[in-house]
Amino acid sequence: MNSSFNKLLTFKTLITALVIIVFASNTLIIERVDALSDSKQLVLDAWTLVNEGFYDPEKFDEIQWKRIRQKTLQKQIETSEEAYSAIEDMLKPLEDPYTRILRPKDYELLKSSNFGSEINGVGLQLGEDENKKVRVISTIGGSPAEEAGIVSGDLVEKVNGISSEELGLANTASKLRGESGTKVLVEISSESGEMREIDLERRSVDLRPVRTKRLRDDSHTIGYLRITQFSESVPKKVEEALQELKEKEVEGLILDLRNNSGGLVSSGIAVADSLLNEKPVVETKNRNGIKDAIISQKETSFDGPMVTLVNKGTASASEILAGSLQDNGRSILMGQQTYGKGLIQSLKSLGEDSGIAITVASYLTPKGNNIQGQGMTPDKLLDLPDTSEYGSADDKWVKNAELFLESLLEKEDVSIQTDELTNTSEFTSEVIKN
Repeated sequence: MNSSFNKLLTFKTLITALVIIVFASNTLIIERVDALSDSKQLVLDAWTLVNEGFYDPEKFDEIQWKRIRQKTLQKQIETSEEAYSAIEDMLKPLEDPYTRILRPKDYELLKSSNFGSEINGVGLQLGEDENKKVRVISTIGGSPAEEAGIVSGDLVEKVNGISSEELGLANTASKLRGESGTKVLVEISSESGEMREIDLERRSVDLRPVRTKRLRDDSHTIGYLRITQFSESVPKKVEEALQELKEKEVEGLILDLRNNSGGLVSSGIAVADSLLNEKPVVETKNRNGIKDAIISQKETSFDGPMVTLVNKGTASASEILAGSLQDNGRSILMGQQTYGKGLIQSLKSLGEDSGIAITVASYLTPKGNNIQGQGMTPDKLLDLPDTSEYGSADDKWVKNAELFLESLLEKEDVSIQTDELTNTSEFTSEVIKN
């Protein structure tokens, strides 16, 4: 009896001890999480945001994403800069250059370019190609980069002597930014293999995202609308520009998206909404495989014939707009193959001053075309030299678009005249019969 009682007492003691150990262990874990330094908390927050939003969760299993978190948090991370570097290392296995940490300076600059009218820098829009090379998508009009002759397709080999391959896309872009008046040494290679070292002086660049004018000849009036990037203010500015052109009684429209590297996807969709009548604009595919089709509203701001100019600097949100116009038969695309960026990023705040960009979805054109890494093929290819000033009298691309629109308008005129003659003939015949 005593023996059984003692055994039972011993068993209860063991159970109690195990319960205490389990709860103690849990308490220790909770304490360790609560005791994370601000710098490590920044890393954990970044991991959580990516874990919840990244568009390809299958990648997590492939790279052992949870283990990466554990190993990263075991590092000595005491400062914000050490946290940023740790986050960069943590994100590398995802192999997505667009999912990236944004240090305070870069975060502020990105927000100002999306919501403001000017930026400080050299005016380069960069992307990463299939070989992990940092390539120029486009240059901003009137920027130091454009004036130095850097063009879409050029490779950025080095910045201040440091290889772009070593820096990666985000840090290469970061090193090019800086205060007005400061200089940066950039090594550029062209598509033909020519190497150049260029000393660029950073300065304030006026973005002027929307520019417009009227083109006139003896028989027709055509509107010219150039969008250089899709910032928050662009949809309203486009509406105003289209209204102004309508008041000038333009019959056709040339939409110029050359060297427009994108910006806010919502702004690109809003512009498409102004030009399409209850048509699909784009289809997005998120991490759950759910495809959401966005349909334009019934009212349009312009319904006349269009030509849209694109080149290899046309990317992202501008490809969404161009693709929606092409697939719906709303506009002829004219120019060169576009860049091919079919991924959408979401910008999240991280801590007080920094941020993180996360690829949250891919997109398809209304006909289901995925342009990621491929770009879009124009209806009419142009093999013409670029001009130093888009929309100028020397711009042969605009001249070609103008001639094409005039031919469409001439056909419309002939069709209208034929219809009028037919109607008159029918009316006369009826009179004679009576």
